[in-house]
Amino acid sequence: MQPGEITSARLNYRPLNRQDWPFYLAVSQDESVMRYISDPRSAEEIRTHSFDVRLPAWHKGCDHWLCLVMEEKTSGLPTGFSGLIDRGNGIAEFGFILAADFHGKGYGRESLDAVMRYCFDQQGYRKLVATVTAGNIASRKALIQAGFEQEGTLRQNFFLAGKWQDDWLFGLLKEEYQTRR
Repeated sequence: MQPGEITSARLNYRPLNRQDWPFYLAVSQDESVMRYISDPRSAEEIRTHSFDVRLPAWHKGCDHWLCLVMEEKTSGLPTGFSGLIDRGNGIAEFGFILAADFHGKGYGRESLDAVMRYCFDQQGYRKLVATVTAGNIASRKALIQAGFEQEGTLRQNFFLAGKWQDDWLFGLLKEEYQTRR
């Protein structure tokens, strides 16, 4: 990804780098943020299994996430992370996570719109997908407002908070995206 390829009205986007570790760790250890994403993990687990693997340069077809730091244009403050992973066959999976102070401000949806443009217009993907732990109403709402369809539910698919949780699956085809524009 080249700087400036992903843009939106209120946010700047840039690839994750080593200097982002304190912010990444703080977001990853905030239980209110991670409620639908992950059980509590040690700093070492987060660094090894989540942060370091997102640092290498990303290109279409690679097997790790493009992790973008979202920063407010006005304040320069980091708000969270957004990105995608190539799932093969012209499909990319989208994901985002916001620091608690930035929930409810529309930044997740704004980043979704920006990444959709990047995936469909610049990278030539044919479909975007997203997986959301059942109960995460805010993420579900953002995806549906952006044009995603809920394609199904994987029952008891994800172990979180001491029990098996359902996952909601969402998808958006390139032609659906182009029709909505």
